[in-house]
Amino acid sequence: MSDFSGLGLAPALLQALEAAGYTTPTPIQVQAIPPALSGRDVQGVAQTGTGKTAAFALPLLHRLLQAHPDGRHGRPAARSCRVLVLAPTRELAAQIAENVRAYAVNTPLSCALVFGGVPKPRQIRELARGVDVLVATPGRLLDLMSEGAVSLAAVQAWVLDEADHMLDLGFIEPIRRIGRHLPEQHQSLLFTATLPPEMAKLAAGLLHDPVKVAVAPQATPAERIAQSVLFVAPQEKRNVLRALLEHTRHGRTLVFTRTKHGADKVVKSLAAAGIEAAAIHGNKSQPQRERALAGFRDGSCPVLIATDIAARGIDVEGVTHVINFDLPNVAESYVHRIGRTARAGASGMAISLCGPEERPFLRDIEKLLHRKVPVASLPGQKQAA
Repeated sequence: MSDFSGLGLAPALLQALEAAGYTTPTPIQVQAIPPALSGRDVQGVAQTGTGKTAAFALPLLHRLLQAHPDGRHGRPAARSCRVLVLAPTRELAAQIAENVRAYAVNTPLSCALVFGGVPKPRQIRELARGVDVLVATPGRLLDLMSEGAVSLAAVQAWVLDEADHMLDLGFIEPIRRIGRHLPEQHQSLLFTATLPPEMAKLAAGLLHDPVKVAVAPQATPAERIAQSVLFVAPQEKRNVLRALLEHTRHGRTLVFTRTKHGADKVVKSLAAAGIEAAAIHGNKSQPQRERALAGFRDGSCPVLIATDIAARGIDVEGVTHVINFDLPNVAESYVHRIGRTARAGASGMAISLCGPEERPFLRDIEKLLHRKVPVASLPGQKQAA
């Protein structure tokens, strides 16, 4: 498939894609858009950065336009939506909503975004008018449903994005509760980076005869990512991180910690060394998270410290380095983390700091990758035994 026009999308959507500079569909888009356009349920296995938002948003927007080509049938009913997209985190939900609005810019279709951490009144007012596409996190959506602020009785299609991380966050029962409020006839699309047994069980219960598509095997990071590991004593990690950041001043660096408390401690340590950094995690308020992301995007704060969950949905161009201050205890998370660099044909570096107690995590990562991560060292830095 050489261009989007071959997929049969509405002219208004093709115009928006052209204006945004998107010409060639990605593999997940080529595989998922045709069955979704035909109304089939879709189960997609694809990780962040493969273009999966467009893979579900474009066909669903097209189907809405087919049913309501010029708005003749009016807006959706008050306190209702026609398409529901569920995402595990605020950042990912905001990213999806931003993309949906960009694709629908030449259409009368509306999109609303609801998530926790911010006051409800504005969200309730927006839903009161009715929306075509609602992007939401499960917890806030259930809150609004319980208050009568939104009904799912008119949903024609729903999407579960990054469903494996919704399970990690304990959203499996909220998802099922939400599903029970959908009309009997509806289209379902589920996207996940991994398909563990509990994920497969959830998919089997939510999808009807789905078309299954898969791209970008989980254990295959971009070849353009130069990976390395430094064996470091735990007490030396902050000094090593500061030394590394002194050499990455001209790019954007994303640093991963295992805990929220750890992220805050790293920010304080860097500040003491005169290195500006911001943290993004679940204990931060929404305005704090948005300021941190904005500073990272515009380059005014080129170092962002994040936990795995908070980093879901961070899609920032020009990330040159990913540093694992703590190695993840789940090997697949390593692939997710380092995939934040080397996007859109660029190259990038992924550097991991490994303490003695983290050696088992490194072995799991190397087993997943089917290769060793090259060992590096800082000049004058003694390796931990």
